[in-house]
Amino acid sequence: MLLGYARVSTDDQHLDLQRDALTAIGCARIFEEQRSGAATTLPARDALLAYARPGDVAVIWKLDRLGRSLRDLIAIVTALQERGIELRSLQEAIDTTTPTGKLTFHLFGALAEFERDLIRERTTAGLAVARRRGRQLGRPRSLTPAQVEMAQAMMANPKLSARQIAAQLGVHRATLYRHLARSAVGPAEWPQR
Repeated sequence: MLLGYARVSTDDQHLDLQRDALTAIGCARIFEEQRSGAATTLPARDALLAYARPGDVAVIWKLDRLGRSLRDLIAIVTALQERGIELRSLQEAIDTTTPTGKLTFHLFGALAEFERDLIRERTTAGLAVARRRGRQLGRPRSLTPAQVEMAQAMMANPKLSARQIAAQLGVHRATLYRHLARSAVGPAEWPQR
């Protein structure tokens, strides 16, 4: 059975073009939605994936309608194929029921994996260069060394609680303790308050 999926990203767009193309090739049922591809959930797409049975063919007007990214698209198609469900994209003329369509999709997968590896390699190299140049990586510290010294002096005053000191410095009490633990004064020397 041919099952169609049509999606537009905004309310300004219309499903008519996709609906007509899916109806023309004989889709028995069409799942439609108006949601951005960046949305965390696509209910109609999920309904199609749940409804499809082995031997069915999921038909889309264009590849970008089905997945948010190439990686997402490949994951969806792989999951469909594991369940015995094929995919046909009308605009790209990809049909995984044919050997050529399967080859095309495997090439897409290989290219996506290659791209991920390149990105990972460039990121790792960039971080290594930044470290060699002495750049501080990660999130900036909540308290400056001067504020940590001030906190140490304030902790010596038994009239001040850790909660009050943290509030004065604009941080949470756990953050205050974490910074003090990194400094010269150890936790055993702090008054417990």
